[in-house]
Amino acid sequence: MSATSETLQTYAIDAAHSTAEFVVRHLVISKVRGRFGKVAGTIHVPDGSEVPTDVTAEIDATTIDTREEQRDGHLKSADFLHVDQHPTITFKSTNIAGSGSSFTIVGDLTIRGVTKSVELDAQFDGRGKDPWGGSRIAFSAETKINRKDFGLNWNQALETGGVMVSDEVRIELNVQAVLQA
Repeated sequence: MSATSETLQTYAIDAAHSTAEFVVRHLVISKVRGRFGKVAGTIHVPDGSEVPTDVTAEIDATTIDTREEQRDGHLKSADFLHVDQHPTITFKSTNIAGSGSSFTIVGDLTIRGVTKSVELDAQFDGRGKDPWGGSRIAFSAETKINRKDFGLNWNQALETGGVMVSDEVRIELNVQAVLQA
């Protein structure tokens, strides 16, 4: 049975209970984690299903936080995210397939004005009622991107070999969303 607009439920991402985080290698030897403080978007899910049919998200790039103010400033600069000209990171799904325990979300990710197709490995984490009478649903997803594909090219060669920042960035998402009336 295919989902119709009457059977689709619209959920709004709850920024207070969702995370958009990333991990990148630093100096070849360690990993640095960061997160974005403001995430918004919608998830459409057929009534009774564990797999969305559509996902859109917007991340406020100005809220980047690596727990190091100087590094955050550099990441906001034209060397990386260039938040003065590109204050948001967006995602729009183009295809979703699989079951609740393991599904793939393919979509268009836009960072710094550059849009590339990415594939996220996702799973349904649960649903339930909150104390205020609302209905919530939760998902997690992850992917890896090459930051240079999005124009994030700055780097510095190290005297010992390698570079300061790896090209590969792992993205980890944990999303809780509230059913809209």
